[in-house]
Amino acid sequence: MTRPAAAALPPADLLPGQRRATPAFRIVRLLLEPLVRLVFRWRIEGRENIPRTGPYVAIANHLNWLDPFAVVLACPTEPRVHFLGNPEGLVKHRLQWRLIRSIGGYIAVDPHLRGNTSLYHYVDVCLQAGGAVALFPEGHYGAAEGTLEPFRKGFAHFAVQNQVPVVPMVFSGTADLWLRKPIRVIIGKPIPPGADVDTLVREAQSAMTTMMPAYADPPGRRLLRERLTHLL
Repeated sequence: MTRPAAAALPPADLLPGQRRATPAFRIVRLLLEPLVRLVFRWRIEGRENIPRTGPYVAIANHLNWLDPFAVVLACPTEPRVHFLGNPEGLVKHRLQWRLIRSIGGYIAVDPHLRGNTSLYHYVDVCLQAGGAVALFPEGHYGAAEGTLEPFRKGFAHFAVQNQVPVVPMVFSGTADLWLRKPIRVIIGKPIPPGADVDTLVREAQSAMTTMMPAYADPPGRRLLRERLTHLL
């Protein structure tokens, strides 16, 4: 017997966004960084460009499963960075929901509210509480290293509505992964939100296009390439 979609899921307001990092989030982040640095050769540039005292919207190109982890490691522990997600795809029962709540960094978005103005209500709640929100404005994996697909406008709506800056990031080397591959993360200067969504989208895409480095596969052996590329 198939249960109705989302029937057993707690409401999204049980998982509010916030500025403070939970102890579980701190522990996970503490363990994650040395693990990622062990597997990959990690280089982050421009960390000083990320606001430390207020909310912001981080945007990045999207090439593979590693990208959300790259965002978490590039950003400071506080304001805590949150991602948007569909609870139907991530949460199967209440124990999982409690674990996600304890770790944090997740904003539930109900796909059944598409077209409804309350769809992203909790994004606004998170930003107004001082938290940070991260999005991939291409909306899917990009076509290739060093390129950007046209941006969707959601991130700009959030930034303009809440008057918070947009922090652009670009990732290089995450499309195909292998053991000890160089991964480069570049963080640009915050972009003021302004008052016009379309203008902000153009400014953000232009900034990230300028930041994007040329890419060529590094020489050497590609150990565990298939497994690491398709790990998640």
